[in-house]
Amino acid sequence: MAVKIRLARRGRKRQAIYDVVVADGRAPRDGRFIEKIGSYNPNTDPASININNDRALQWLLNGAQPTDTVKAMLSYRGVLLKKHLQIGVLKGAISQEEADKKFEAWLEQKEATISGKVDKITKAKEEAKKKALEAEAAKNLARQEEFKKKEEEAKAAAAAEDAANEEEAPAEGEESSEAPESGEEENKD
Repeated sequence: MAVKIRLARRGRKRQAIYDVVVADGRAPRDGRFIEKIGSYNPNTDPASININNDRALQWLLNGAQPTDTVKAMLSYRGVLLKKHLQIGVLKGAISQEEADKKFEAWLEQKEATISGKVDKITKAKEEAKKKALEAEAAKNLARQEEFKKKEEEAKAAAAAEDAANEEEAPAEGEESSEAPESGEEENKD
């Protein structure tokens, strides 16, 4: 029986989450499995990989073959490095303490890289949010200026219209004063 470490899909449409399972190579992708050793969520940034490293290492040492994707994840988590170091210890090439020191040094470096990437992503999101806020403020200021210009133009037009009405009003007033005079003359006759 060929034992594989592979992904089993779950989750809803377009929001897939995968279980990292140990299964018989002949079993269907989402079918029977021997043991679930972790999960993988590619929807987050960076992708969330939660694997029980000890169980994965035990299965690898027992001969389970990871698929390409799972192999990349195990390498990312350091399980394959730990396997490599453990084989060196079993062969007597290095001691267990040296292997543990090498693995701890690699783990610290990897965690620093991951935290740096997370910090970079959050900083980029904050910068984008700040730029969007500044752009929105500039757009609102431009709208306010445009509104003030239109308001001033409307006031100027209203003032010009009032001035034109004032010029016409006395002229009409003179005509209206002449009209009663002529009307009075007509009544006198």
